[in-house]
Amino acid sequence: MTAARDLSMITAEPVFPRRPHRRRRPTNGGRPMGDQMIRVDMTNQTATVEDFPDKWKYLGGRALSARILVEECDAACDPLGPDNILVLAPGVLSGTAAPTSGRMSVGGKSPLTGGIKEANAGGNPAQDMMKLGYRVIVVTGQPADTEARYALDVTTDGVTLKEVPDCKGMWNYALIDHLAQSYSANASFVSIGPAGERQMKGASVCCTDQDDVRRPARHAARGGLGAVMGSKGLKYVAVDAGKAGVRHGADKKAFMQLCKGMSKTYLDGPQPMQYGTSPSVDMAQMLNTFPYKNRVEGQSPDAATLTGTGIIASFEERGGGMHNCMTGCIVSCSNVVHDADGNYKTSALEFETLTLLGANCAVDTWDKVAALDRLCDEVGLDTIETGAAIGILMDSGGMEWGDNVAMEKLIAEVAEGGDLADAIGHGADATGEKTGHHRVPTVHGQAIPAWDPRPLKATGVTYVTSAMGADHTAGLVVNPGATPDQLARLSQEQQHINAAIDASGFCMFLMPNMEQIREFYSAYFGEEISREQFLDLTWQCLQDEWDFNKQAGWTAADDKMPECMQTDAVGPEGAKVVFDIEDDVIQATYERMIEPTEEVFAKAGAA
Repeated sequence: MTAARDLSMITAEPVFPRRPHRRRRPTNGGRPMGDQMIRVDMTNQTATVEDFPDKWKYLGGRALSARILVEECDAACDPLGPDNILVLAPGVLSGTAAPTSGRMSVGGKSPLTGGIKEANAGGNPAQDMMKLGYRVIVVTGQPADTEARYALDVTTDGVTLKEVPDCKGMWNYALIDHLAQSYSANASFVSIGPAGERQMKGASVCCTDQDDVRRPARHAARGGLGAVMGSKGLKYVAVDAGKAGVRHGADKKAFMQLCKGMSKTYLDGPQPMQYGTSPSVDMAQMLNTFPYKNRVEGQSPDAATLTGTGIIASFEERGGGMHNCMTGCIVSCSNVVHDADGNYKTSALEFETLTLLGANCAVDTWDKVAALDRLCDEVGLDTIETGAAIGILMDSGGMEWGDNVAMEKLIAEVAEGGDLADAIGHGADATGEKTGHHRVPTVHGQAIPAWDPRPLKATGVTYVTSAMGADHTAGLVVNPGATPDQLARLSQEQQHINAAIDASGFCMFLMPNMEQIREFYSAYFGEEISREQFLDLTWQCLQDEWDFNKQAGWTAADDKMPECMQTDAVGPEGAKVVFDIEDDVIQATYERMIEPTEEVFAKAGAA
């Protein structure tokens, strides 16, 4: 898209007109009778609605995605070929009045890791899908014309697949601006940028947030699932729930009591995520898990100008502030960042982005990182994978450390293509291969996130054992004092909790525990779900993911940290650490050891 190449055009907030929309007569309260699912066949360009199978009744989000992929996808398939499956699965509680419960799981076989992948995003599409009664969208096949672009419309009238040649190559903000001209103000969108269309392995899937302007700022970013969506020729999904109301629990009274109770408990409490993740810079710096210059150090000399406290302080002078990315959120962790002239720049500028595009590349201010974050959202790239890739490029001598202007140009080039830009777009491993550099901090082909496995060894165990590859959202354990005999259990416990949260639709930043989620499920389905049953559900999710990866060719020999994490130490003098965990500890994580005790079920997910 010609206009998007001018980087000066992406500094201001897009303007979306408030459009009157046609009022449709709701059917059965604005959603189909009973739960249904949507199947999209891109080979034949068809979209059909089916009843949602009873065998998947208790599954949503990540757990549902894993089950569908195990049952219907050939694990040995080409991730960018017609046999891969793209799954869009709201959590079980999405679309209800449960607070902060509208998360979307995007699933498929990852072109980055070669294994199963779930990436999670906020925004409103999951809420709207579930209000219409659609538990999941399953996309299969591939169009014969690889240059064609398609869109899926999901409304109270049904589902429609259509060709959208005018949207080809559009950057995400321009795309949503364009779509606002023809869709109602109620519509929410799932989209990919040009990186996804070009099938870059670091491409993200974008969901629009709940503000009137519907920013395309919520990204299911990890694992290259934007490339999978691009390989299907699917540019966007539009969901318009019209006047459809929220979903209710089978035990409506008990469900609403739980909603009110959880909201009150959180709002009356310390609200640790009220400013999002960006203030985590300070703690990470203290723990030597704020990687600098491709992880050669665990601390950055620029932490004071990268930390989120500066972002928060800017709100009074520049505007912006905190907001909730989806309807019904009580956490409001998402920041809206303005530039020095008071113009909208990006949302949300997170700790991981400040780390990987910031400190890891020796970029010295959050203002500079904000511009890089906006570009990644526009083009549709994972900020973690992109920052790790550029860090490798800089470490190899291919770009000056801290050159944010050169970084901006390179990220923008991913939209059109270029030898070096394509390496960055394909991620850290591809950049390592391109440069021949020896320090490539990835696990299972995916870049290690900010939380460093050397001081945080239990998190490191998660990185090497999770079916997701190096992914902090799979099971983050911020416990630098953990002893070797504790690591496998700590990792598995957190992987259990996070799988439960990802399946439910709750946001991790609400910090729900498994007992709370179990109680919500019991009221929602109108039947008592025991702790044993609930833990079985979460373990089955993990087991499905591991089983898929075994079929895809993963072995115990792949459960390794890269050499640089085992040899390059970080930390203060006299207390430097590497990742030095024995294989028997790592492999123990696969043996079920978590019991359905009151203590386990009371533990909250790590934010």
